[in-house]
Amino acid sequence: MPRAIWNGAVLAESDDTIVIENNHYFPPDAIVSEHFQGSEKTTVCSWKGTANYYDVIVAGERNPAAAWYYATPLEAAENIKDYVAFWNGVTVE
Repeated sequence: MPRAIWNGAVLAESDDTIVIENNHYFPPDAIVSEHFQGSEKTTVCSWKGTANYYDVIVAGERNPAAAWYYATPLEAAENIKDYVAFWNGVTVE
């Protein structure tokens, strides 16, 4: 079962991830919400739309904008609406 780990904590775990461009997108109900805090950061993908970010917080340490999701994806990416993916040192195994 894929799971996202950072700083020794499991951030998300699910058998229902969607893999796009080598990133596992975890369903919203697979996220351990206590480790996430909204971020002001956004980026734009030409085919997925505007990504919103979360800071990841574990044991008092913050990993800024280490998780992202598409709240209002473009039509081509509707299947990952609100699914969360990771980078910036978060490992998915």
